[in-house]
Amino acid sequence: MLRWLLIGPFILVIVVFALSNSSPVALRMWPFDLSWQTTLSLAVLIVAGIFFLLGAIIAWLASLPARARARDLRGQVQTLEMELARYRSDAEAAQRPGESGASRALRPVA
Repeated sequence: MLRWLLIGPFILVIVVFALSNSSPVALRMWPFDLSWQTTLSLAVLIVAGIFFLLGAIIAWLASLPARARARDLRGQVQTLEMELARYRSDAEAAQRPGESGASRALRPVA
């Protein structure tokens, strides 16, 4: 529901813009002798869409180093959690009743 509260006005503005700017324009590229006839609203929305995608790609590329670091840290966390579980099981085994003091010594870490 919250998504539509944010997206709804934006879609409404786009529809009103498209309906208000329906006059045809000729788009030309300077060094070439090409021309494309379209409505002004479509031309503006296509350019906006292209730059939106360009910005999304740049943001995605900028996040790649952070994602790689997070992946490495996740592996380190898993290793440390396994080591902690081993230490806890060794500590529980050492504190079981009926064992002598000599058998309570923890094994050295390899």
